[in-house]
Amino acid sequence: MAEVVINAEPRSEFGKGAARKIRRENKVPAVLYGHGTDPQHLTLPGHELLLALRTPNVLIRLQGAAGELALPKGVQRDPIRGFLEHVDLLLVKSGEKVTIDIPVTVVGEVADGILDQQLVSISVESEATHIPTGVEVDVEGMEIGTQFTAGELKLPKGTSLIADPDTLVLHVTATPTGEPAAEAAEGESAQAAEGESAE
Repeated sequence: MAEVVINAEPRSEFGKGAARKIRRENKVPAVLYGHGTDPQHLTLPGHELLLALRTPNVLIRLQGAAGELALPKGVQRDPIRGFLEHVDLLLVKSGEKVTIDIPVTVVGEVADGILDQQLVSISVESEATHIPTGVEVDVEGMEIGTQFTAGELKLPKGTSLIADPDTLVLHVTATPTGEPAAEAAEGESAQAAEGESAE
């Protein structure tokens, strides 16, 4: 996975008032923690951070005050306007293992029925500097009754499953035909016709 380089400035002012001031400058307050070190309070450029977070599990190389490699672990957004309010960053080292959720993407078309995807992401363990962008499931030609579990996912080398292998990822169900309703309507029509004949 590619790294995104973002400049980080040390932050010494705290509280709601200080946070609002930071956001007015189009910046985002952040905290970097991990590896038993004291948390580092930082300020990050808002636009660059927003672009970086479009990539799931993006690795951020913090230049300037921190000079560390970090993984976003908590992102707070304004519920109405959607702008970034605060970010928690986990300090990571090259080669160490981290637990993350990666997206599950479906490719192909089922042979018949309806595809019911139960999970859109899955928990895995991977090297911090080799986090996969996601995992694909090829459903091409799957028939009604087919089930696909987490244990059947083809994960990249160096990535292992954390979720229960028996967890259902997706399955193919029958398409509702509406036949019972149609048969009932036909039956009612037949009874009405018989009633008219009797009269």
